[in-house]
Amino acid sequence: MKKKFNKKELTEFKKIIMKMKENILDGIRHISEDTLKKSQKDASGDISGYTYHMADVASDTYDREFSLGLASSERESLYELDDAAKRIEEGVFGVCESCKSLISKTRLRIVPYARLCVKCQEKKEKA
Repeated sequence: MKKKFNKKELTEFKKIIMKMKENILDGIRHISEDTLKKSQKDASGDISGYTYHMADVASDTYDREFSLGLASSERESLYELDDAAKRIEEGVFGVCESCKSLISKTRLRIVPYARLCVKCQEKKEKA
């Protein structure tokens, strides 16, 4: 196993993780406000008293479900980021869970919750 990251590097990764979490939370908040707080009539932009066309209702329903799916996916990313922050505290951040070598700084700056180095990730994806 190679040398672990120093305090300055770990602080940089913590900042990256916190910024990503903040952006995701803002996105979830925005999705929630746009999707969950509007009625079907408000979401469609219809101000008339007429009933909805079935195709419009289906389209609006799809849009709402798609937005909720995005929010769910974002919550999974939040979990991964929280776990990465925990690994920093435990002193195992940036260590590949498969081969135990150090994950590259470049990879961790882009995907700070990465658990595997590029080689091990490629092997996993091929399997």
